Amino acid sequence: MFSRLSTVKAKLTALVGLSIVVMLAALPILSWLLHRQMLDEVDERVNGAKKSFIAELDDDLSDLTLASRVLGQDEGTRHAIAKHDGPRARHLAELFLAVYPELDVLIFDVNGLVAQAGVDAPPEHPEVLGAELGGPPKAFRGVLAHGCEASASAPPAMVLSVPITAPHEDNGAAQGLAVVCMPLGDSYLQNTATKLGMELEFARGDARFARSSGCPAGGLTRARAPSAAANVMRLAGRSWALATFDVPELTVTSGPPVSVISALDVTDVHEIIVRNLLLALLVLAIAGAASVVLGLRLAGVMSHALGRVNIALKKLGEQEYVHVTGVKTGDELEDLAAGFNTMVDGLKERDQLKTTMGKYMTASVIEHLMSGKVQLGGETLPVTILFSDIRSFTTISEKMNAQELVGLLNEYFTEMVGVVMDNGGVVDKYIGDAIMAVFGAPVPKKDDAIHAVLAAVRMRVALKKLNAKLVARGVAALRSGIGIHTGEVVAGNIGSERRMEYTVIGDAVNLASRLESNTKDLGVNVLISEDTWKLVKDAVVARPVKEITVKGRKQPVMTYEVVGIVGEPELERDL
Repeated sequence: MFSRLSTVKAKLTALVGLSIVVMLAALPILSWLLHRQMLDEVDERVNGAKKSFIAELDDDLSDLTLASRVLGQDEGTRHAIAKHDGPRARHLAELFLAVYPELDVLIFDVNGLVAQAGVDAPPEHPEVLGAELGGPPKAFRGVLAHGCEASASAPPAMVLSVPITAPHEDNGAAQGLAVVCMPLGDSYLQNTATKLGMELEFARGDARFARSSGCPAGGLTRARAPSAAANVMRLAGRSWALATFDVPELTVTSGPPVSVISALDVTDVHEIIVRNLLLALLVLAIAGAASVVLGLRLAGVMSHALGRVNIALKKLGEQEYVHVTGVKTGDELEDLAAGFNTMVDGLKERDQLKTTMGKYMTASVIEHLMSGKVQLGGETLPVTILFSDIRSFTTISEKMNAQELVGLLNEYFTEMVGVVMDNGGVVDKYIGDAIMAVFGAPVPKKDDAIHAVLAAVRMRVALKKLNAKLVARGVAALRSGIGIHTGEVVAGNIGSERRMEYTVIGDAVNLASRLESNTKDLGVNVLISEDTWKLVKDAVVARPVKEITVKGRKQPVMTYEVVGIVGEPELERDL
């Protein structure tokens, strides 16, 4: 016994240790969850940064549109182009540049470049900038690979061109072209990065051509392909969220588009995650130590209490009904011992009734017997008896082997018995393929007859559904007849001292059986007696059939065919 108690204590101690192992094993999961939380927070910031960049870009494009429109429609510009006045056009371009210093301006007439402002290597003709600007002066909006510069080393720029028309006093036709560019270089990125609070870099393909001053060295080259999700990494002692995305407004007319690479400093988020992880580790360590101390103490108390219960349980297995004593823990273990003692008392009482109760077949009969309301010698009760039988079952059984036949009967009985029980009936016995059910024993009720007829109707409906399944499997459909009669019977224990059966006997049982036997000859499926019909006529649709003479009875019995339930479709015959 000491060895077994030690084993219980060892297992309980191991259980406490296992909980600590589980807590330690949960650390990687917790770490992953915290990391996932950080990524979600970072992704939210990156998405916000992307939206802010696009909004800023839209504002810049609006400024560029306004500037180009003002320059193209200015009367001074139009007169300078009409008069081929280069110095005046240059003066206007320089005045315009004083208002928008970040822009480049080119003014062309039909012969070529007339004036420029802010351009290091101006082209002589607009087609040098791109095929889109060649030909007659026309409006253009897009991104050119080198902006307003003729140099191949110049960065891309957002470009807007506006045709310049001659004054109305001339002919009003297009005479020139005003081209306004916003270079996408370092200064533009630095200005945007300062406004948005993040670092930025521009790239075309694998080549980076502009960046803000605070970009982490070598970090942006490790950014992923264009994606809304952020790539978090440690660079230069800081945590950065790197993301690459394309903006439709920055699509270059020729060659790869301009990609925007953003870098957000998320060191604060990373430090919070690490701090939370360390705090969780500390809490787990303290909880684990406390669990070990308390667990060892509780293991000793529990093993002692369980040992006493184990002793009593063994004696119970040997049919010795003893109580558990000496368990005074003041918790559920003491309740367990008290409950065990109550269970022992109940088992002693149950064993006294076990032999008698085991001789009865239904739970409702056993429950009523245990209530002490049934006279073991029998009592007269008004009940309704239902007999159901499969027609031509001998013919069906000859075509099946034993296993198939038993399976078919089990499937049929399952459906029929379920209907009987759902309607308050008790299956008294099986007679081959027949079922005898009683409604009203051991406790009669005023609506037993109605429930019996309802059960018969539902059995017919259930049989129709079952037959559909059987036919689908290639099995012949079953046909049945049901007889119902209401009368007084003797209900009680039938048999011997060694084997008893709670059942009902009497003339009412015989008549119900005869009614079932006559269903085939009378061409009906559900046949009830006049006694039953009088009790159910307000709820059941029935038609009179004929009087029949039953063996053992002097007076003939009037019979009725159950057609259906009031308010429901009529039953189908399967004769």
